[in-house]
Amino acid sequence: MSKRSNRRYDESDARVRAPRSKPRRSKNRPDYSAALIAFVTTVDRGRITCLTDASVVVTAMKARELGKNSVVVGDLIRLDGDVSGNDGTLARAVEVAPRKNLLSRTVDDIGAFEKSVAANVDQLVIVVAAADPTPRHGFVDRCLVVAYDQGIEPILVITKSDLADPAEFLQSYEVLDISTFVLSVKAGDLKVLSSLREKLTGKKSVLIGHSGVGKSTLFNALLNSQSRATGDVNFATGKGRHTSSSAYALELPDGGWIFDTPGVRSFGLEHVDQSRVISAFEELAEAIVNCPKNCSHIEAGCALNNIPSEGRTFKRVAGLRRILASSSQPIT
Repeated sequence: MSKRSNRRYDESDARVRAPRSKPRRSKNRPDYSAALIAFVTTVDRGRITCLTDASVVVTAMKARELGKNSVVVGDLIRLDGDVSGNDGTLARAVEVAPRKNLLSRTVDDIGAFEKSVAANVDQLVIVVAAADPTPRHGFVDRCLVVAYDQGIEPILVITKSDLADPAEFLQSYEVLDISTFVLSVKAGDLKVLSSLREKLTGKKSVLIGHSGVGKSTLFNALLNSQSRATGDVNFATGKGRHTSSSAYALELPDGGWIFDTPGVRSFGLEHVDQSRVISAFEELAEAIVNCPKNCSHIEAGCALNNIPSEGRTFKRVAGLRRILASSSQPIT
């Protein structure tokens, strides 16, 4: 009869099954350098519509290789899989080419996060109405901040000028040397419309504005089409109804692209580097060198306060400060 051992057991005696060995992930990633490149014209519900150099329209989905990187209108992407463009086919977007800029805004409805709008933009067409809805300096100023931050040329378009005179509103922007176009409610001013179309030709331009300002009407007029649905202003709230649900790019008759975007209700700027905004005002660079460290350029010790209170440069300082102030204030 065997004797029972008096040894005490603890958890260190428990047998643990060795983990199953996982196959090592290869460090060699697929090489897509020779993959077909296409221009993204819209992204809607996870589907990417893009155009190849051969003018073939291809539908694609984002591949896992891209991870959390988003694909936006204006991107140049590399495609893998079926790129024939035939009905029912679906390619894979496997790479996004380096961008020269990215137009985005901070959305703070559910915690602040950056929402990308469009990439590789040359011009930002800021659309406001002279009335119905009332034009707001806060929105225009915030758009200017984003434009200057990303090296995008801003253009200001006033619609519905037959409802109110926008002259007083425009005075605030004269010193900023922004190209300005004033149109009637139906974008029917042919001479002005022709000048605006000429300004956009050969460029990639984004239309941005609140709902109800006539953005989609302007988009259609520039293209001589009815590509985008149009809507009216809600008289109970004074705000426009959303008629565009996703950003969309179409080619202009004489070359270039125009991107229409959904009407925005908020335009946060927490993602913006203000130093890049200031660099857009080249004539102020010499004075700013003498500013205190981490100067906000709005405070009492700012070197810009030494600029004489007469002349154009002083007005440019006032314009810069209004824009900088708008980036830390709620939109109005």
